[in-house]
Amino acid sequence: MTKKRIVVKIGSNVLTRDDGKLDITRMSSLVDQTAWLYSHGFEVILVSSGAMACGRGEVKVSRRLDSVSQRQLYSALGQAKLINHYYDLFREYHLPVGQVLTMKENFNSRRAYLNQRSCMSVMLDNGVIPIVNENDTVSVTELMFTDNDELSGLIASMMGAEALVILSNIDGIYDGSPSDPASKVIRQVIPGNDISAYIQTGKSGFGRGGMVTKYNIARKVAEEGIRVIIANGKRDNILIDLVNRANETPHTEFVAVEANVSGIKKWLAHSDGFAKGQITISPRAIEALNSKNAVSLLPVGVIAVEGDFEEGDLVDILDEKQARIAVGRAAYNSVTARQLMGQHGQKPLVHYDYLYME
Repeated sequence: MTKKRIVVKIGSNVLTRDDGKLDITRMSSLVDQTAWLYSHGFEVILVSSGAMACGRGEVKVSRRLDSVSQRQLYSALGQAKLINHYYDLFREYHLPVGQVLTMKENFNSRRAYLNQRSCMSVMLDNGVIPIVNENDTVSVTELMFTDNDELSGLIASMMGAEALVILSNIDGIYDGSPSDPASKVIRQVIPGNDISAYIQTGKSGFGRGGMVTKYNIARKVAEEGIRVIIANGKRDNILIDLVNRANETPHTEFVAVEANVSGIKKWLAHSDGFAKGQITISPRAIEALNSKNAVSLLPVGVIAVEGDFEEGDLVDILDEKQARIAVGRAAYNSVTARQLMGQHGQKPLVHYDYLYME
């Protein structure tokens, strides 16, 4: 029997108590539910926050630390403790776990991306549950994931998951303020529906992200053919109820687009911040790229080249107002791209197979 592959993201607010420390009872419950999923034909990849909560209180600092130093110290202490908790809890079900610590820059190159996919594939093939987290101890602030929501979306896309479940401390996206009793959870978001007007802009208590990040990631992942569910991880048996009693369980589901998206384009879709240069193109070139045909970006449609990039690097593709409309993998370096700019009869600067439209 082929197992159904899902990614479950467990947010900081799910695993953290009001005093900022780890909620081991909630963690144990989620492990029980994950083991149930595994026994019912699911392959589960956990993207788990909680290292900061684990590390906080493990050591008394002699002086006041800035936010970066706090994150590095508490994450270094807490990550070891967090994975040990998972190890002990899953061992009761005879399920082995493996730790995967990563950084946003590890997804920069296609080779590193495929290497991480290979690592997690061999774990899943051998019955090991990957537990993924950002390596906050060495991540550079400017290159960090917005939140583990962003990381979980990338993992779901990279691993070809059928579904991504984002567990937060609220039931989903509401049609008003969550604190207003009259507000209701939006149960389903159909492809093409824009519900951004309902998104609360505040950040969660212990996490770096918020509902804006969740919405943007969910929409992007659903467009790649992966179902996305936002639900309340503090509800008892939430994962089991989403399988057995979905109609009665509050959550927001982003319906997956029925599309066959290539692995290359999935990588490109999550490449924000990786571009080494910018290519500005003409309105006519934009019209061609937006047509229903498979069209590559030719040098004749390029009106400006910025940055210093090599063949194979990622480049942002901009309109004349400098708004990003696409990202792609350059077939030329920046020097050659400038030389061929505006010329007919040249091979594509970005081939269709390596082009992702925003």
